[in-house]
Amino acid sequence: MSNLDRSGLSGFVGQLLKAHSTEKRPSFVSTQVAEARRYYLDLQPKPVREITVVCGGAERVRPDYVIQRRTFPYFAVEFVAEGEGSLTLAGKDYRLRPGVVFAYGPGVAHTIRTEPQRPMLKYYVDFVGRRAKELLERSPVRPGRFAQVSTPGEIREIFEALQRNGAGESPYGPALCAALIPVLVLKISERAVSAGATDPRALATYQRARALIDERFLEFKTLDEAARAAGVNLSYLCRLFQRFDHQTPYRHLLHLKMNRAAQLLLDRGMLVKEAAAELGFSDPFNFSRVFRSVFGLSPEKFLARTQRV
Repeated sequence: MSNLDRSGLSGFVGQLLKAHSTEKRPSFVSTQVAEARRYYLDLQPKPVREITVVCGGAERVRPDYVIQRRTFPYFAVEFVAEGEGSLTLAGKDYRLRPGVVFAYGPGVAHTIRTEPQRPMLKYYVDFVGRRAKELLERSPVRPGRFAQVSTPGEIREIFEALQRNGAGESPYGPALCAALIPVLVLKISERAVSAGATDPRALATYQRARALIDERFLEFKTLDEAARAAGVNLSYLCRLFQRFDHQTPYRHLLHLKMNRAAQLLLDRGMLVKEAAAELGFSDPFNFSRVFRSVFGLSPEKFLARTQRV
């Protein structure tokens, strides 16, 4: 079974039945798809300041998939999760691959094609509102722009949240989807990689190293250990984070460890010296110093404040 719908075939079929029974599919929605999950919220949106989500979804396209439009009635953000393709956007040509995000809207011509041997799985969301336009204009994906993100999984999570809320039965669904649009654009802005730093091999190495640190941070007493586990030297790991992240790998490792420390102190009631030992700190005073450098207060003050809340 395809991984397009991780909630199972019954959920996928139910969403399709709901979408087609409650809304007439608009003409701009492609039929060149092998599988699709879609939601329709407001197909006749009024001109307003606040963000209104029109529709969205996820599509696993067919090998012959091609979309050619001279314009589009709404703002649209698309994200490639799997596969490859090509994009002509506002007269410029781009290569589509996992982690690519692009946007278009009124007056922005675009052509989207899939690579027949590697059909794409992509997410999209269409929306309107003057606030939406202002938000996009300040981002790396203002209409007619293209960006590569360094952590595609984070973007995919937000699109999945849009899918859950858009396809659900809750009357709060449209408002929740509207609230997620700024989150999506901000996360893209945070994780967008500069055009000169999109070497696919280097980006893939960064993603692999960051995922390894995220998964195994408790094993690593030093950053050098993490670098060796990732199969790179320490200086190269630091350069990768400088290119593709907003923090050093050392600070990232510390944040992961100190978040776990806060959990041990608060949820499991450990003493400071016990939490320090659990995280591989032989000196509780050094542990407290690191904790303060991350959170701005000592473990003791952290406990005192959280217990008062």
